[in-house]
Amino acid sequence: MFSVNTLLATACLLGSVLGQAKLRIMPLGDSITEITCWRPIVWDNLAAANLSSRIEFVGSMTNNPQNCAGKTSTWDKHHEGHSGYQAVSIANTNLAGWLSSAKPDIVMFMLGTNDVRSYGTTDIINAYTKMVGLMRASNKGMKIIVDLVIPFPSSDAKIKSLNAAIPGWAAAQNTTASPIYIADCSTGYNGQSMLRDGVHPNAAGDKLIADRLSPVLIDAVRKSLGVSA
Repeated sequence: MFSVNTLLATACLLGSVLGQAKLRIMPLGDSITEITCWRPIVWDNLAAANLSSRIEFVGSMTNNPQNCAGKTSTWDKHHEGHSGYQAVSIANTNLAGWLSSAKPDIVMFMLGTNDVRSYGTTDIINAYTKMVGLMRASNKGMKIIVDLVIPFPSSDAKIKSLNAAIPGWAAAQNTTASPIYIADCSTGYNGQSMLRDGVHPNAAGDKLIADRLSPVLIDAVRKSLGVSA
């Protein structure tokens, strides 16, 4: 027969496990985050890896203008994607407040599509650096995933310049406590056949983004949770 103290200890342990906070992941970006359909595919991949019950997407937005649907009907629609926004303005004006409200453990972002119309590569990379500083001020153990920007015909050379700069920048900014990962959403992305309007991905483009991002995110989640494949 169990003693009262043993039963109480077991109940406390069970309550602690059941009440364990979920890992908080922020999808951050512009319209390529807000109005496209790669997010539910990524959620499906997290579910297939038996991780969806232990994570949540966070952000102030829950809209789904394309009525995107995945295999998992309960996919988490929270995000911080804002159509038309630039990395420069997000770094200078928005990100600190978003981080304070959402308190993410992992941030994954693709930004630069709108910036290349107004800024050069150096300005955009400087904005990335400021964003990383804000993320680490919010959470010293923040894991950061940076997507290489998908190409689109009208700004192909500028996008290529930005993508070429990202790996070296990420290596310089990387730390053991707050690692930076790269998801290569650019290589193999066809700027003719994978865009529905010259800028935003169609279904094939969404799938490529999800296919490139999901393994990186799953690895970051597992490391954060201390679980193996």
